[in-house]
Amino acid sequence: MIKGATALLVVCVAAKPPHIVFIVSDDLGFNDVGFHGSLQIGTPHIDEIAEDGIALMNYHAQPVCSPSRATFMSGRHVIHTGIYMPFSQATPLRLNLSYTLLPTYLKSCCTYSTHMVGKWHLGQNVLA
Repeated sequence: MIKGATALLVVCVAAKPPHIVFIVSDDLGFNDVGFHGSLQIGTPHIDEIAEDGIALMNYHAQPVCSPSRATFMSGRHVIHTGIYMPFSQATPLRLNLSYTLLPTYLKSCCTYSTHMVGKWHLGQNVLA
């Protein structure tokens, strides 16, 4: 069972450019979704999204949220982001704002509109 974050990439066919949706889930075991073979947990909507899109199956996540998110957003391994543990509420620590993050690449290469829903957990900086 893989603990940590699981990412699911969904690319829908469109004229230009394709829609991209990343679903990142904390503490999801590999066999906790139907499209991985779970018979205990029904996940029909997630299964349908995975069937219609691209499921990233050979990737590894960090065991806690902040390092996984930092790696995903920056494209840098945890040893290069320096984020090894989740940030506490009042900490001045944050993801290094000099890194070019995935949404910036998507905006510059393909004129994507980017949106984020859910917990950020990469620091309490107003610029982040």
